[in-house]
Amino acid sequence: MLDVCLLGTGGMMPLPYRYLTSLMLRYNGVQLLVDCGEATQIAMKEAKWSAKPIDVMCITHYHADHISGLPGMLLTMGNADRTEPLTMIGPKGLERVVNSLRVIAPELPFPIKFIELNENIEQLSLAGIDITAFRLQHKVTCYGYKFEIKRGGRFDPQRAKEQEIPLPLWHRLQKGETIEDPAQPGKIYTPDMVLGPARRGLKLVYATDTRPVPVIAEQAQDADLFICEGMYGDPEKVAKAKENKHMMLTEAAQLAKQAQPRRFWLTHYSPSLNHPEEYEKDVRKIFPEAVLPKDGRSITLSFDEE
Repeated sequence: MLDVCLLGTGGMMPLPYRYLTSLMLRYNGVQLLVDCGEATQIAMKEAKWSAKPIDVMCITHYHADHISGLPGMLLTMGNADRTEPLTMIGPKGLERVVNSLRVIAPELPFPIKFIELNENIEQLSLAGIDITAFRLQHKVTCYGYKFEIKRGGRFDPQRAKEQEIPLPLWHRLQKGETIEDPAQPGKIYTPDMVLGPARRGLKLVYATDTRPVPVIAEQAQDADLFICEGMYGDPEKVAKAKENKHMMLTEAAQLAKQAQPRRFWLTHYSPSLNHPEEYEKDVRKIFPEAVLPKDGRSITLSFDEE
């Protein structure tokens, strides 16, 4: 299962009724934060999530509304006696930007590992989660993220018995390991000897601060949850969206129509967009399953039942 919480849904600046866009994920004991703008810690506390166990931070880009909450977040993590390393992922320049912000948070009891993105599409695997970073189209270098949890085939004990595979090795084969039989040197057992075809896993895609570009729909294809920016609703804002490299709600819905995710949430509303729900009918004409969530929207994504 993958726990998801859209901590905040606002863009540009936090408001009394809307925090800045940030996302938290939790899978198998691993906790991941995407973006950390001002007031992210407050949003996290209201959602009853904790900063201490964050294992990975993914930063989309270096505009203040997506990263200005980082010094305080790091201090909170340090004050909670955290000593485990923190992995940070972001566009080229990540280490320089973070260390500049850390002028006001210089003493931390844990190390930070930086992974800087340079290519249009980059793939990583951390703690059982496959992460694909894909470049968006904003005024500065900006990346969207796809998070995937792969699911292997079902273990077939009958096949294991027929091939006389020792029982103590079954669990490791089920986990995908290739094993040499300790009792028969040279005899190798491989997962495909006992596993069926791979099953459908889980996929979440997050894209914000961008114009609509084809790579977004490509990455979000058949996602369990697609979260996409929809900064403006009023059709008169189209020129402003193009100028500032942002998206209309309806443009985001068109991407969802192409990608056909199981669930589709919008986020990163402009401060001028006081009531996004006013545009819900227009958005759902394009993609009927669209949701215009408020801060703290949560869901648990589960593997398909068989």
